[in-house]
Amino acid sequence: MEPTYLDWNDSIGILERAYKAGLFVLVIGPKGTGKTTLVRRFADHVGANLESINFSLRTRESHLVGTKTLDNGTVGFAEGLLVRSMRSGSMLYLDELNAAEADVLIRLDESLDDRRQIILKESSGETIRAQNGWFVVGTINPLSHSGTKELPPQLLSRFPVRIRLEYPPEDTECDIVDRHTSGNHREAVLQGVRLANILRQAAAVEELFYSPSIRETIAFGILLDSGADAERAARMVFGNVYSQWGEMEYQKVKDIITSMFG
Repeated sequence: MEPTYLDWNDSIGILERAYKAGLFVLVIGPKGTGKTTLVRRFADHVGANLESINFSLRTRESHLVGTKTLDNGTVGFAEGLLVRSMRSGSMLYLDELNAAEADVLIRLDESLDDRRQIILKESSGETIRAQNGWFVVGTINPLSHSGTKELPPQLLSRFPVRIRLEYPPEDTECDIVDRHTSGNHREAVLQGVRLANILRQAAAVEELFYSPSIRETIAFGILLDSGADAERAARMVFGNVYSQWGEMEYQKVKDIITSMFG
């Protein structure tokens, strides 16, 4: 596990216990809280090969299971990510699972029950059984996020271990930033984290269109290390993005930044 990762709520420990027990895990939390980073660091921690897919409206069954191919007149079959991971017993990461279409989820559900198998009806009809050690982690965003849908109960039950990953407390987020920077700007970083939390809270009640991630508070700290003053760094990282939603949105955030850093 990289030394820059701070496991502030024992998520690595929970994943490790589930991994040893063969129980699949669902990580629930808003965008920008480090869900993907958590899964990658855990895969490194246990030395597992990680296969991953990010779900969207464009994700099809073929991405998971596979598709027929034609090469010089010969019909073949290119296996999808799900089948490859089952055959190899690797770790499978299903990112933003509740953004997938219903038919994709139905096919995925087939592989996640206690039998850990799937029938390749698209090809030879072979039954693929997961190798020992096959481990699946899914992540979902809250239903308040655009593009998300409620998971069917039977699919939700396939992930009996659940981790709730919210934004960390202010001091903890500062510690995370410090691990990626010099750590010489603690007071300014704390103000940046507080600004991020104000914007996150406003986005949560739909007063703003965007919620900054932990990645952005880290970027704020990196700019401070580069010599940028705090107000300018805050505008570059936290403020300017809101201009895409119009002058009123941008000015609202700019005023907040000026009040905190001006």
